[in-house]
Amino acid sequence: MSRQPTPALIDSHVHTDDQRFASDRSRILQSAREANIIAQIVPAISQRLWPRTREICAAEQELYACYGLHPCFCDEHDDAHLLELSQWLGRERPVAVGECGLDYFIADADKRRQQHLFSAQLAMAREFDLPIVIHARKAVEDVIRLIRASGHQRGVVHSFNGSAQQADRLIDLGYYLSFGGAVTYDRATRLRELVSRLPLDALLLETDAPDQADAGHAGQRNEPAYLLDVWQSISAMRPEDPEAIAHATTCNAIDLFRLPLRH
Repeated sequence: MSRQPTPALIDSHVHTDDQRFASDRSRILQSAREANIIAQIVPAISQRLWPRTREICAAEQELYACYGLHPCFCDEHDDAHLLELSQWLGRERPVAVGECGLDYFIADADKRRQQHLFSAQLAMAREFDLPIVIHARKAVEDVIRLIRASGHQRGVVHSFNGSAQQADRLIDLGYYLSFGGAVTYDRATRLRELVSRLPLDALLLETDAPDQADAGHAGQRNEPAYLLDVWQSISAMRPEDPEAIAHATTCNAIDLFRLPLRH
């Protein structure tokens, strides 16, 4: 009996440029292709890493770069980087702004500084008509507040772990929610319940590799090919056919990031 081919999937958030892939990136990319991962959205996290992200994404047609200033690296960012980011967005025309957002989980989080940087990047996303890739950890309420204040209506909150009410509000604002390895763990009952009920047209799949490995690869370096496990896990929670979930989440990513791919 012939094996059914895997439907096309898109990893909507993966750090393929990470140095932890430096020694075997070619193999990692080939494994993803064999898993039918047809595109990877690769967000840069700081000004010093934008050139590396650009170089690696330019070399592989299925990698799509984003540029931003991540809240966990506030000590690296200064206001001159915001001006430089605007220049990069205008010159490079990436598929999104990001990764950016708010993280109040980190020790001694400078909330005011994070909010300043995030608000500036929301304004740039609106100016350049780009979606935004948002990191929100222990800070979803302020993320929603700043999105509302910005008037920006296109993006994704990656690795979402907020409440059902917060999810509904973000979807109403025009945002997608992306889920990765965390949802594959049986103990993540609240998150799994949320994923089971959200509208399919608001969902994206991600790995966040090399971090956030799924339950089947716990303790290992995560890889984009493991997106298959995320898809299969989410499919087991929902009433739709797995192929329908794959098709919908792939179309969602194509639409959000305006990828030059066919539905």
